[in-house]
Amino acid sequence: MTGPGAALAEMSDGTAIAAGFSLTPPPPGFIDDPFPVYRALRENAPVKQIGDNAWFLTRHADLARVYKDTTLFSSDKKAEFAPKFGDGYLFRHHTTSLVFNDPPLHTRVRRILAGALTPRAVQALEPDVIALVDRLLDEMEKTGGTVDLIEDFAAAIPVEVIGNLLDVPHDERGPLRDWSLAILGALEPALTQEQLQAGEDAVRDFLAYLETLVARRRANPGDPDRDMLTRLLAGESDGGRLSEEELLQNCVFILNAGHETTTNLIGNALELLDRFPDERARLLADPGLVPSAVEEALRFESSNQLGNRRTAVPVEIGGVQLPEGSSLTLCIGAANRDPAVFDDPERFDIGRKPNRHFAFASGPHQCIGMAVARLEGRIAIERFLSRFPRYRLEGTPVRSQRIRFRGFTSIPARLER
Repeated sequence: MTGPGAALAEMSDGTAIAAGFSLTPPPPGFIDDPFPVYRALRENAPVKQIGDNAWFLTRHADLARVYKDTTLFSSDKKAEFAPKFGDGYLFRHHTTSLVFNDPPLHTRVRRILAGALTPRAVQALEPDVIALVDRLLDEMEKTGGTVDLIEDFAAAIPVEVIGNLLDVPHDERGPLRDWSLAILGALEPALTQEQLQAGEDAVRDFLAYLETLVARRRANPGDPDRDMLTRLLAGESDGGRLSEEELLQNCVFILNAGHETTTNLIGNALELLDRFPDERARLLADPGLVPSAVEEALRFESSNQLGNRRTAVPVEIGGVQLPEGSSLTLCIGAANRDPAVFDDPERFDIGRKPNRHFAFASGPHQCIGMAVARLEGRIAIERFLSRFPRYRLEGTPVRSQRIRFRGFTSIPARLER
């Protein structure tokens, strides 16, 4: 159908989609392709009530406002996580780590962590990341056939990079990925008892391991220019230090923040370049576009789709009055395709500029490890395409069944030079 009737039908469908929207459970097909739902919400109910005093925000301008103001909009999750997790390992982890706290605690902890992630420290990672990526490419090439771009490549990079940052011995890195997946999986909107228990076990086991790692590092400090844990133990020049609990929980946070999201960035980018062959050809013709291609992959298929805040006082957003204590879900995936900010937002454009996406959030809580993620994404994509410019997917990629984090658990591919 074309003409006014089609527009009316589309408007009616969008209104119905927005009216019936919920995350628990999500609409049919939402995990595979949430973007039509995001569009319907953005156009028809940009501040959508999804529960008792719970709201879902989809406009770029509204997210920008919330991210900027830590006075009106709190990141402290104690009230939200207590009924979800109880007084267990997950609750203590997520309410102690950097991301779910407000100033002044957030400011102090972030300053100490940022002091261990200086531009110089990030730049020093590049030779090791290049060597890691090249080794993975060598190993995949030896197969001479089909590989899995997640298991054999994307997932292997961030675990090794973070292991190097904390100087975790190579023979002790085996559990890191599974711990991270279990802990982050507990942040999904709805949890099974199995997911909750897996998250509890993962935090417990990770903390027990870190206690031994920290004790060894205190006894034998590493090179502070290369070892983030040694720098954190040394503290700041003015004497500022993390407490033991803060140190351990934020080491867990460093792995979690940099693992699944960076795996998703690399996997999503390679899937997109297969899905949009003209953009791949454009990138092959001009490798200097790799950094902006990374940014566009982050915008178009944001690794992290959702964020959260809580109103600290009664506040109005988009003409809707929200009481104090309202739970806000910030839809990064929707904001990153807002036509008020992005021209032709449904188009994957590796040269897009400007590109004011929220894949790393914004404001005081902007991702502290985004320079590391960008470094990993740039090197991985650049060197993969240089080695296998004619790669192609084989079969259907298996998408992760997560709502908050968007990526794949498997991308079978045929490597071709």
